[in-house]
Amino acid sequence: MNRTQRYVFLSLLTAAALILSIIESMIPLPFIAPGAKLGLSNIVILTAVVLFGFRDSLLVVILRSILLMLIATNPITFIYSISSGIVSTIVMYLGCRYLSSKFSLIGISVLGAMAHNATQVTVAAILFTTTKLYYYLPILSLVSIFTGCFVGYTSIFVTNNLDKTLLKLNREV
Repeated sequence: MNRTQRYVFLSLLTAAALILSIIESMIPLPFIAPGAKLGLSNIVILTAVVLFGFRDSLLVVILRSILLMLIATNPITFIYSISSGIVSTIVMYLGCRYLSSKFSLIGISVLGAMAHNATQVTVAAILFTTTKLYYYLPILSLVSIFTGCFVGYTSIFVTNNLDKTLLKLNREV
């Protein structure tokens, strides 16, 4: 894959992550813990980690967070999004790099989801200057198991199919 194709592909991944984030914000989940989300954009981020590595996936996270703030949210939401996105990307990258012999993408996704929630609770604790918000973390961690499994299963499917597409692109070049 040449440089231009790589940038185009990363741009498409960024757009997909942005669209999934916007769609996810429209889905009410009243039966799950307040503030909990499915983490649909993490499908794209985990796929980017697997196919393109840390630097490119981090770029997708940062661009998605900035664009999401400009289009649909506000600066406070941006602080939550960028910090938890960066931390969960780091955790998923380290999981792929060092734990892939012990964990599948599902397990790595669950680790990323837990890191995402822990970071958001930490940011909220800092912004609201209280540690009492950490009492909510076990509930969010339990939700992370289910959302992480969903994201992991979906990422396996997407990664396998995109890997085939990328192989075709490499052969054509």
